[in-house]
Amino acid sequence: MEKISANDPTRRSWVDVPADSDFPIQNLPFGVFRTPSNPAPRLCTAIGNYVVDLAVMNYLTLFEELDIGNEVFNNRYLNDLMALGKARVRALRNRLAELFDERNEEARDLSWHFLHPMDKVELLLPVRVGDYTDFYSSLEHATNVGTMFRGPENALMPNWRHLPVGYHGRASSIIVSGTPIHRPLGQTLPEGAESPVFGPSRLMDFELEMAFVVGQSTELGRRVSTAEAEDYIFGLVLFNDWSARDIQKWEYVPLGPFLGKSFASTISPWVVTLDA
Repeated sequence: MEKISANDPTRRSWVDVPADSDFPIQNLPFGVFRTPSNPAPRLCTAIGNYVVDLAVMNYLTLFEELDIGNEVFNNRYLNDLMALGKARVRALRNRLAELFDERNEEARDLSWHFLHPMDKVELLLPVRVGDYTDFYSSLEHATNVGTMFRGPENALMPNWRHLPVGYHGRASSIIVSGTPIHRPLGQTLPEGAESPVFGPSRLMDFELEMAFVVGQSTELGRRVSTAEAEDYIFGLVLFNDWSARDIQKWEYVPLGPFLGKSFASTISPWVVTLDA
């Protein structure tokens, strides 16, 4: 396996990183941000309690040998960076770890240009989502929801243990963490009733999940093998699959979730690379 220098567990940074930080020098994620003084979105990473402006670092020629254009970093989304492929993104992350290493002086005196306290910036939706599939792969979760909808004797459908059950969700309603959501309206079937009623959901639920962000595209009809899969996965985000269970219970037969799922799905602002 190729050695990834950014993951060196002995590496320490000249940036003050709390011991309990989610983002030590070994875990440099990618995101998109803006500041009150500069509302233009641009790409960033995080180290400790700081957001790092990658567009400014590139302008300062700190990534010169990587040959990544300014337009990639001065961007509303990470998609162009993801499209560069795993090798080039890995090289960028290795370079960042090198620049933040306590033994490296290249960037330290310039840090006031590109370091921002995390609580002083706005983190944005990190990726432009063209499509997403939500899988139903947890035995415990599938059993719990199945019991809620069909009773314990029919909790798991016959196909569950044989294929990856999933559905295509609404990409346009994916929002970044912290964005308010609206309680959805829809049809529900009250207990003991024969006809549905229309109104706000009374059974709002959340599902804390892990989502894979696919970075590179494929041609229509081309199958990606399991051996190739990691080459296409850019990273991971936390994913909150908001659910209106009462609406979902009434509408899901026979084609699956619709309005009970499509009103909002929340993702974290940081994409942690698969390398990390």
